[in-house]
Amino acid sequence: MVIRLFFYFLTVIAVLIVGTVALNIICSALGYPLSSEDLVMCVGTMSVMGIGGSLISLFMSKSSVMKQMHVQLINNPSNDGEQWLVDTIRNIADKKGLKMPDVGIYDANEMNAFATGWNRDSALVAVSTGLLRSMNKKQIEAVLGHELSHVDNGDMVTFTLVQGVVNTFVLVLSNILASVLTAVMAGKDGNRSRVSTSMAGNTMFYVMQTLFGFLGTAVVMWFSRYREYRADAGSADVLGKESMISALEALKGDSSPVTKKSRVVKALCINARDFGELFMSHPPLEKRIAALQARAK
Repeated sequence: MVIRLFFYFLTVIAVLIVGTVALNIICSALGYPLSSEDLVMCVGTMSVMGIGGSLISLFMSKSSVMKQMHVQLINNPSNDGEQWLVDTIRNIADKKGLKMPDVGIYDANEMNAFATGWNRDSALVAVSTGLLRSMNKKQIEAVLGHELSHVDNGDMVTFTLVQGVVNTFVLVLSNILASVLTAVMAGKDGNRSRVSTSMAGNTMFYVMQTLFGFLGTAVVMWFSRYREYRADAGSADVLGKESMISALEALKGDSSPVTKKSRVVKALCINARDFGELFMSHPPLEKRIAALQARAK
């Protein structure tokens, strides 16, 4: 966790430095050099917006997702089913060398489960009532292996950090293009008021932020799909690929109503029924099954 955060901040700082230098060079070449106040404002805004939001989301992930999905923690199992769920998660966690995560259940007809938490030692694994009703124990065990693989891989942290770096890139590029436009407009029309020039630059900034944000989302979703393949493989390594394939086949047949979720929560779940593969948080189930079938064991 500490090493990941170190390299994360190193990457973000590098992006900010390169972006700020490029911004100043371009604007100076156009005859509109930025003042030190402008540079400080630019770097400060990009830092807070690019880094702050993603880290806040990470540290609040468990509590916010629990609240959104109405997760009920199992502190003391009240029946055999809850006891089996807790024992199974403990057994898989032991095999993977993980600290026992919090275990929860949420009420939803769809077959789904998710893992969240800001680090490997403070995780939550929650399953839907629909999954517990519809899958057999081998399939449920495979799903739990998938979720605990996310925990083992540190995917919750990495996903948030990737999102933060992409956000910073988006802000840097948007600032550069918006500042260039402002400089060009100021150079072409010396009579144009500073207010109108600034308004045009702000408009360009938001247009570019929307465009680059759209492209950035595609990058983040690519990583999300990649980590799903890894989590499937992590479950197969511990519990056998046939159980994981069986669980994914069961998910293919799930036609129950989809519970409304935020984009963040959808990315955490084992299954997300999205459309348009480029912006899907999960690969199509057929591709996940094919990837497991191609494995040696």
